[in-house]
Amino acid sequence: MKRTKVVDALRSTDVNKDILVKGWVRSHRSSKAVDFIALNDGSTIKNIQLVVDPSTMSEEDLKSITTGACIACEGVLVESQGKGQSVEIQSKNITIYGLCPNDYPMQKKGQSFEYMRKYAHLRLRTNTFGAVFRIRHNMAIAIHKYFHDHGFYYFNTPLITASDAEGAGQMFQVTTLDLDRCAKEGKVDYDADFFGRKTNLTVSGQLEGELGATALGAIYTFGPTFRAENSNTPRHLAEFWMIEPEIAFMDKDELMDLEEDFIKYCVRWALENCQDDLAFLNKMIDKHLLETLQSVIKEDFVRLPYTEGIKILEEAQKNGHKFEFPVTGWGMDLASEHERYLVEEHFKRPVIMTDYPTEIKAFYMKKNPDGKTMQGTDVLFPRIGEIIGGSVREEDYGKLTAEMERRGMDEANYKWYLDTRKYGSCPHAGFGLGFERLILFVTGMQNIRDVIPFPRTPKNAEF
Repeated sequence: MKRTKVVDALRSTDVNKDILVKGWVRSHRSSKAVDFIALNDGSTIKNIQLVVDPSTMSEEDLKSITTGACIACEGVLVESQGKGQSVEIQSKNITIYGLCPNDYPMQKKGQSFEYMRKYAHLRLRTNTFGAVFRIRHNMAIAIHKYFHDHGFYYFNTPLITASDAEGAGQMFQVTTLDLDRCAKEGKVDYDADFFGRKTNLTVSGQLEGELGATALGAIYTFGPTFRAENSNTPRHLAEFWMIEPEIAFMDKDELMDLEEDFIKYCVRWALENCQDDLAFLNKMIDKHLLETLQSVIKEDFVRLPYTEGIKILEEAQKNGHKFEFPVTGWGMDLASEHERYLVEEHFKRPVIMTDYPTEIKAFYMKKNPDGKTMQGTDVLFPRIGEIIGGSVREEDYGKLTAEMERRGMDEANYKWYLDTRKYGSCPHAGFGLGFERLILFVTGMQNIRDVIPFPRTPKNAEF
C-alpha cells in the first residue's frame, strides 16, 4: 500500500478506506480497552490519532512504542469521535522501525529553548521547530515567486571572495595553508595559497549583485553570508542567509516602494499559506503574533528622515524615557532599542528610515546634495529593529573613488567593481534582507538561533 502523508490523511473525506501512514510518535496513552497514539510525519503541525486495540499487538511491542519512536500503521481511516480532529485511524497493524529509549532528549514537554539548542539535531522533531521550519520553507518560496513575478533574475554570487563588501573587516578567512607552520615562520605567503591571494567567506553578495544589475537590469541573490562578529545577542549569527536585490534605473522613492511591497507580500504569503503553523505559534509562543502580522500588511510604512528620527528620540529621552544606550544626538548610529521605540511606541507601525549621516554608512551609498547624508532606506520592524538595509548606490566614478580614498580603502581590490562606473554607469539601488530576521518576525520566536536549523555562533559550530 502506498504511504499517505499525515497532512493529506487529515484533509481526506474518503473515510472507511484502508490507509498507510508513517511517522514519529508524539504521545502514547494506554488503557486496558484501547491505546491512543499521536503520530506526526513533519508534513503538518497536527498529529493523526491512531486507535489501537491492545489485543492486536503483543504487550511488549505496544509498551515499546514511546515518544519519539518511528512506526508505520496500516488501518482504516474513520470519522473521529473525539475532539480536535475530524478523522482518525483504526489500526490493523503497526510496524516498528525504530525504538526510542527513555533518554530521548525531546521526550518531556516544556523544555526551554536554551535546553533544546543543545540538541539542535533532535529539536527539529518538536512541534515548535516543525512549525518554524515549514514557515521558513514557505518564506523561501514566497521570495523566489515575488522576484520571478516582478521580472527579476536569480543571480548567484560567490561565497569565496577577496573583497570586503562592508569594509568592516569581520570576515572568515579561507585558506589551504598550514597555519601552524605559517605562524612559526612569521609571514604568510599567499602566493602559495590555493587562490594565490588572501580570500574570505563573503559578508554580502551586493557588490557582485550590482554587476548583474548593470547587465540584466534587475537581479536578486538568495544565499548564505558570513560575519565574524563576536556577538552573542538574540539577533546575530555568524552564518545566515541574505536576500539582496539590485535594480538598475531605480531611485530612492522607488526603492522604498519595492521594500514595502516585497515584505508585505512575504507576510501575506505566510498568513495565507501557513495558517495551522501560525495558529500554533500564536497560541504557544506569541499570543499577539497574528495581530502583529495583520497590522504590518494593513498599514502604510512611515518614511522618516534620520534627522527627524533623532529629534523624536531626543524628545523621548528628555521626557523621561530610559534608553540603555543614551541618545547622543545627530551622527549617532541607532541601536535596536532606538529603532524599536520609533516603531513600537512612537509610530506603532513599520518605519523606513532614510538619509543617514555619511560617517555611519557604507562607502557605496549615494550622497545627498547636502554632502552630509546618504540615501539609505532601512526598514525598521516591531520586535526586530532593522530588518532591511538598503540604499541608492553611488553611480559616479569620481565620487565613488573619492569616498573610497577618504576611507583609506585600496582601490586595487575593487577594480572590477569600479568598472561598472567606468563603462556605461547607470543609476541603481538595492537592499539586503536578513532571511532569519524575517523568519524571526513571522514566527514570533525570540532568538535568531531558533529560526535556522543549525546555528553558527561564537564557540559553536557543531554538526
